[in-house]
Amino acid sequence: MVSEMTILSIITYSGDARSSSMEAIAYAKNGDFDKAKSCIEEASKKLKLAHREQTNLIHAEAQGQKHDISLLLIHAQDHLMNAMVVKDLANEFIDMYMKMSNK
Repeated sequence: MVSEMTILSIITYSGDARSSSMEAIAYAKNGDFDKAKSCIEEASKKLKLAHREQTNLIHAEAQGQKHDISLLLIHAQDHLMNAMVVKDLANEFIDMYMKMSNK
């Protein structure tokens, strides 16, 4: 059985990553590209932690430890996937704002 602490770790790290990515967009919009890049770096660190928790679950299942699929686990996966997409989009926004500021 998946521990709730593992699930909540994925949710927390993913939420932090998403927040940092959104903050990066706001900084880029205001022309503060150093702070934007710093926020993206923080988002990457948090996503790495969330992904490590997810990978541990996957490895355990691959070794025969079956997990009950709970709504909370699905919610954690949803948070992680959304955080990954938001970070990718934040990078695109930063690039776009940087190009716009060079005109």
